[in-house]
Amino acid sequence: MTAHTREKNVQEFERAWMEEAIGLATDSVTNGGGPFGALVAKDGEVVAFGNNQVTATLDPVAHAEVSAMRAACKNLDVFSLEGCVLVTSCEPCPMCLSAALWARVDRVVYSADRHDAAVAGFDDRKFYDLFEKKPESMWPMPVERLDLPNRTAPFDAWLAKSDRVDY
Repeated sequence: MTAHTREKNVQEFERAWMEEAIGLATDSVTNGGGPFGALVAKDGEVVAFGNNQVTATLDPVAHAEVSAMRAACKNLDVFSLEGCVLVTSCEPCPMCLSAALWARVDRVVYSADRHDAAVAGFDDRKFYDLFEKKPESMWPMPVERLDLPNRTAPFDAWLAKSDRVDY
């Protein structure tokens, strides 16, 4: 298989997966969730799905991407999603993008963007803006450091643990 053919196959998979993510998002609305859907794929196969469940589960971090990544980790019995692609109906918010970084997904593919979401009342552009602001005193909530002498005790215990699982 040539590189061009391989790339074309990837694009076809991703287009089909995106259609599925958009369908998940639309179904989520019908079933009482938010208008967001996501899936995680590995080696050309979908391994998990997720939709926005914030209001349904009273969980502010139950975004579609987080739900899909949690399910993928459980289904694959791993905590790292290396080798996976996260396909989501809308551009991930900063929290979901950070979660994808922590999960170590290889790629994120989205369709609608933050501006499309804002039109529908999901305006997280202000969160993107917060990360660009300095100093933290400009944030709408205080973010403060309290420096204690034992602040590194948890890290010291971690480093001393011979059977730790690095991630």
